[in-house]
Amino acid sequence: MEQAADFLAETEALAGLLAKLPDAAFDEATQFKGWTLNDVVRHLHFWNRAAGLQLTDEAELVRLLGAIAGKGGMRAVEREVVPLSGQALRAAWVATAGEIADLYATADPKSRLKWAGPDMSARSSITARLMETWAHGQEVYDHRGVERVDADRIRNIAHLGVSTFGWTYLVRKMAVPVVMPRVELTAPSGEVWGWGEPGENSVTGSASEFCQVVTQVRNVADTALVVRGPVATEWMGMAQCFAGAAETPPKPGTRFRKVRAA
Repeated sequence: MEQAADFLAETEALAGLLAKLPDAAFDEATQFKGWTLNDVVRHLHFWNRAAGLQLTDEAELVRLLGAIAGKGGMRAVEREVVPLSGQALRAAWVATAGEIADLYATADPKSRLKWAGPDMSARSSITARLMETWAHGQEVYDHRGVERVDADRIRNIAHLGVSTFGWTYLVRKMAVPVVMPRVELTAPSGEVWGWGEPGENSVTGSASEFCQVVTQVRNVADTALVVRGPVATEWMGMAQCFAGAAETPPKPGTRFRKVRAA
């Protein structure tokens, strides 16, 4: 699956941003719910390991998920299972990501795998790891004041954002509109990607900014996306391409790239 290589490439790009930081810098808080850089990398590492268990040890995955339910939540278990921090944590995360990429590269894309929610395909699982790495990576880029340069591998995330149009409504117990808005995006390479049929509702603009909105790392008001029609406006105001309970996007102006002194 090409998504496995894309996942690893995104991991390595983010790891490169962290490569020269002193351990103390990993304790700095980001704009995402006050999570530190340690929290971000630990979260990615923990769930990458869980994704590996989907293919190698379903019983251990079930035990791990049960521990989350019984020990005060996800963050507590993440810290217990992954006590590393700083560069030691970064190194373990990168090494495990390589192992996970190898596992998924040869997996049957359509095989059904157990997860915290409904079962999912192997392709969906590794795409979710790519999406989480990219999304949580944004708070790191923002915190470090580095402008992110995306690659066309974000098409996986854009497609996930489009395919979860209905999920955004269902998770909020809202009726799903009959027709999805037309989505037309300009890729980092300049290629144009499109989904859906033309109509009164549409979203056009940068693929990177669309991915930022559907992963809730930016409010749509902080992007240059052109949103037309009531359904498109409603969707972009609450879009959510990730699983779990309904989440509220960040308020306008609260997530941004910091300016750091030279």
